[in-house]
This record gives sequence, C-alpha cells and structure tokens, in this order.
Amino acid sequence: MNTDIENLFKDKVLGHPAGLFVLFFTEMWERFSYYGMRALLVLFLISSVTDGGFGWEKAEALSLYGTYTMGVYLTPVFGGLIADKLLGYRWAVVLGALIMTMGHAAMAFETPMMLYMGLGCLMVGNGLFKPNMTSIISNMYKNHSEKKDGAYSIFYMGVNAGAFLGIMLCGYIGENYSWSLGFGLAGVFMFFGMLQFYFTQNIFGDIGIPPQKEKAIDLEKIGGDGDQDFVENSNATNDEGTSKKVIIDRLIAVVIFSLFTVFFWASFEQAGGSMTIFAEEYTQRNLTGGFGTLFKYIDALLTIIPLGIITYVLYSLFKKTFSKYALGNIMLSISFIIIWGIVGWKVLRDFSKETVEVPATWFGILNSLFIITLAPAFSKWWESKYNMSGPLKFGLGLLLLGVGFGFLALGSQDIISGEPIIKVSMFWLIAAYLFHTMGELCISPVSLSYISKLVPAKWIGFMFGVYYLFIAMGNKLAGTIGSYIEEIEKAYSISTFFLIFTIVPVIAGLIITVINPLMKRLMHGVK
Repeated sequence: MNTDIENLFKDKVLGHPAGLFVLFFTEMWERFSYYGMRALLVLFLISSVTDGGFGWEKAEALSLYGTYTMGVYLTPVFGGLIADKLLGYRWAVVLGALIMTMGHAAMAFETPMMLYMGLGCLMVGNGLFKPNMTSIISNMYKNHSEKKDGAYSIFYMGVNAGAFLGIMLCGYIGENYSWSLGFGLAGVFMFFGMLQFYFTQNIFGDIGIPPQKEKAIDLEKIGGDGDQDFVENSNATNDEGTSKKVIIDRLIAVVIFSLFTVFFWASFEQAGGSMTIFAEEYTQRNLTGGFGTLFKYIDALLTIIPLGIITYVLYSLFKKTFSKYALGNIMLSISFIIIWGIVGWKVLRDFSKETVEVPATWFGILNSLFIITLAPAFSKWWESKYNMSGPLKFGLGLLLLGVGFGFLALGSQDIISGEPIIKVSMFWLIAAYLFHTMGELCISPVSLSYISKLVPAKWIGFMFGVYYLFIAMGNKLAGTIGSYIEEIEKAYSISTFFLIFTIVPVIAGLIITVINPLMKRLMHGVK
C-alpha cells in the first residue's frame, strides 16, 4: 500500500493518531453490546419462566454459552479473508456492525427462534467486525512498531470501557426490569458505533479500502503494470527480503502462542458462565445499613469516574476531528448523551432505596474496571527497559489467572452440595477478577501486537482470523467444562471445580516459561 501513513501521525490525541481513537470508540460500543448481552445470557436462560426466563438447566445454558462464544471467535477466520479479498477492512467493519445490530434487536423479542436468529447474526457480524478492526491498527503502525504495544493497550482500554458500561447498564436493567430492555439496549449502542465509524472512516486515508480499489490506486501512483505492482507488493509484504525460513519460524511461534491462548480462554471465559452462577447463587449480595450506603457511593463513583475519563478522551478527539468529520462526531456525542442520562437515572434510583442487592452481573464489571485502571501501567511497563519477552508475558499471565481461581477454590471450600446454600463474601470474586485481569493484560493485547509483528503484512487479516480460531476453541472448552459444574459439585465440591482452573493454567504458564529460549529463536529478533 502506498498510503502516506505518516500523515495519520500528524493529528495526535494523547500521543497517538486521532484515527486510533475513532477505532477506540467504535470498538467500545461494539464491546458494550457484546458484553452487555453476554452478562445476561446465562442468567436469562436459567431463570424460571415466571421470572421471564427460559427455565433451562445450567448444563444446557452453559453449553449454548460455549457454542455462542466459540462462534463469535470462529467466524473471524472467514471475516478476515472476505475483507482481504473482497470488501476491505472498512466495509467489513460497517457491514459486521449492521448485522450485529440486527442480532441484538432479534434477541429483544425473547422467543427461542429469535434467540437463535439473534445469536447467529451476532456470530456472523462479529466475524466481519473483529479481525478487521485490529488489521486497521496494524496497518496504521506498520512503520512505528515500537509504539504498537502501547497502541494496542490503549485500544484494549476502549474494549474494556465498553465491556464495563455494557455489563453495568445492560445487566442492571435486565436483572431489575426486563430481559428485553437489557438485550435491546445492547443493540442501540452497537448502532451508534456503526454510524460513528461510517461517517469518520475517511480519516484512515487509503487504509482498509477494498483491495480492487487499493490496487488501482497503487498502479496509478507507481505508473506501472500489474506484474510490477505484484513484485513491489510482494517485496513489501515479505518484510524487505525476509527469508522463507524466518517467515516459517515466526509463523510457528504464532501458532505456539495461539495454542497457549486456548488454555487461557478456557479458564478466563468462566466469567460469563460458572462465575456468574457463583455470584448469583453462592455470593452474599444483600447489603444493608452502612455497608449498603458505602456500596452505593462506591458503585456511583465506579460508574461516573471512568465515564468521565472516557468523555475527556472524546473531547480530545473532537478538538482534532470535528471540523472534518462533524457527522461522525455528532453520532458519537448523541450516544454519550444517552449513556450519561442512563447513568444519572441509575445512580438516583439506587440512592432512593434503603437496601441494596448487588446484581449478579455487577461482578463482571470488575475485569473491565481493573483493565481501565491498570492498562496504562502495563503499557508503560512494556515500553520500559524492564519489558519481558512475549513467552514470559504469557507465562506470567497464565500464572496470575491460576492464582485468581485459587481464591475462588479457597473461598468456596465450606460450600457443601445438597445442604442449605452458604453465601460467601464478595471478596473472593473481587480478588479473582483482579488477578484474572492482570493475567489478561499480560496475554490478550500482547498477543495482538506480536501477531502484527511476526506475520507478513499480506497475511495479517487471515492470521488474526486464525488467532481467533484458537480463542474459539478456548471459549467452547470454557462452556463445555463449565457445564459440568453441578456434576463436579455433587461428586466432589464447588471448590474442586475451581481448583481445576487453578492447576491447569499454572502448569501451562510454567511450560511456556521453560520454552522461552526456543520461542525467542523462532521469533528471530522480534521483540
């Protein structure tokens, strides 16, 4: 591609191109919709019919949850190819967002047929959306590899800002009012995210345009024929003469990283399944007196402060882009006006009540909250002289994940199946989410960055899709293993169930730490 990418770095927001923050907000609203719906799905399915749910068994609900989350990460394999060969990254993102909006709208009808149709649309739409957002970032930073880790960490903050707000608000409305309103709210902000991206997409120049148009632009710029264009692009995508052996070794390294992500996500994704059930059934969530009042203030601050910070980022983006992309900015501002209105209503309603019942979905916000809080520190760490190699980051991330489940195994050891349910302190879930988050920051954004560094440019979209294929395996395993929660609890204990997710990640983390020297050789100098 002959785009003058350096032009993107002239208008900066917080040290990065303004275009990164267009992606930040688009991804934020997409993750709002995804995590907002995900927070409700299992609870909705296992709730009794009289409470508006489907009354499914836990094993059925968790199995569907695993299949859905697998599909969400499986379809990007095809979405990356479609974008690379036909649509281009930008149109793939727009079309994917539109299909996901339709999916959320379908789920709001709360019938089995519409549920399956909605989940199907969400899987297909995500396949077009997910890999191509990260591919746009990869192209933006292809001449600034030293800033990629920081860029992906900032992007990941957008992911988790959306997840935070989605779980907080969709979960709150779904549990307290109606499942339909919770599912529907997720679709509203997906729609605004699509409009914001569509009306601001020209900020990326030629990045992400359809491949046929890109080829025509390149031919016009170089003044050559098709064969010359192929030769020039082949040289560019082979990293200026990188040998075939080096490319193969680096691809092997990507596959090894991807294999270890299966272990990570098979455990981490218990958050939307077994951990949500643990919050619903085994955690003391009724707070009265001083504890209830304290929670109201903490919850209000946890909602308002992060939203205020994100609004400041929005203001910073407005200053750089409003004159050129007014309509996209207006769409974004409308979405923020709506979200502030909902947050204000929620806070006032909570303070009008004497007692507090913490929603089971509320604990899901902790992961996002900790990421928003800790991501800048981790980003600085990865850019400092104390930065670690990729395999060591993976090893640390898996170890931290195992420690998080260790807290749940320890906290639930007094729970005995078949006896009156013992409610345990919220501390155990909070501690688990803290360590899970630190583990995630060592693996997820770093994985995206390493793939973009190790893979030849012409395969970026496809390899991001392959990476999501491995995540799909992990998600299906999460649902499959999670569906045995009742069987393991009856045969052993709920503590034993969580102990499985303590031991397996720790072993995987130790293995990838041991093979660090081999991985460094396979990466051939990529850091």
